[in-house]
Amino acid sequence: MPIDPSVAVGAELPEIKFSWTESDVLLYHLALGATELRYVYEQGLRVLPTFGVVAPRFHETAPPAVSFPGVDIDLARVLHGTQEITVHAPLPAEGEAVLRTRIADVWDKGKAAVIVQESTAVAPDGTALYTTRSSIFARGEGGFGGDRGPSGKVEVPEREPDFVIETPTLPQQAYLYRLCGDRNPLHADPEFAQRAGFDAPILHGLCTYGVVCRAVIDAVLDGPEQVASFGAKFAGVVFPGETLTTQVWRDGPRLVLTTSAGDRPVLADAVLTLTED
Repeated sequence: MPIDPSVAVGAELPEIKFSWTESDVLLYHLALGATELRYVYEQGLRVLPTFGVVAPRFHETAPPAVSFPGVDIDLARVLHGTQEITVHAPLPAEGEAVLRTRIADVWDKGKAAVIVQESTAVAPDGTALYTTRSSIFARGEGGFGGDRGPSGKVEVPEREPDFVIETPTLPQQAYLYRLCGDRNPLHADPEFAQRAGFDAPILHGLCTYGVVCRAVIDAVLDGPEQVASFGAKFAGVVFPGETLTTQVWRDGPRLVLTTSAGDRPVLADAVLTLTED
């Protein structure tokens, strides 16, 4: 059985010790299409909060494996479901940390399974830098009789958005983003993409996630330091070169947003929470 919830839920994964440099941050920002000086020049470099999601595996070159306690799934059957990061302070431009991860939940969606992981990055002095929560959607792996889990739906205000942001992606965007530690062939190999059910390689969900976070920060906020958390559901795919349209609503101490590529939704149930300062 590829998934055994009794083994998976609560399992702690091996710790990952990692470090990053200004060069890593600069490459990440460029892979998101950033051109603003504060993101691409080491003098006064300001780090996008979404960098924390990729930092622990930034230097990996092997395709990811979906194999941990109670879970063993073919990579071609897996899609990124949701991603959230909560930063406890602005991320430094260089540093080191340990990532501690556990499998928080396994949900049975009938024809698919959802595996949820929670991770915390801790600096050498014991300070928690940030916490992430993510889920993967494994097609054909449900039906084991587990809980369906919460819907996670975020209600969009019933009025016109406060901001509409148009963000083009580059035709070579996925090739650039692969250099940030995600070598999944789904984003480069046409044959693999077809085996996974797509006409062509698709853009990394986490690239879309980072691109949108940066676009909202630049259009609405004073800088990345104003972001306390950012979470979203991956509702559809993006093909490199498409233009993203993000609608943003102010909703008290948070921003609610949706992103589409043409008429196709790509980010849903998305919330960016602001710091209290």
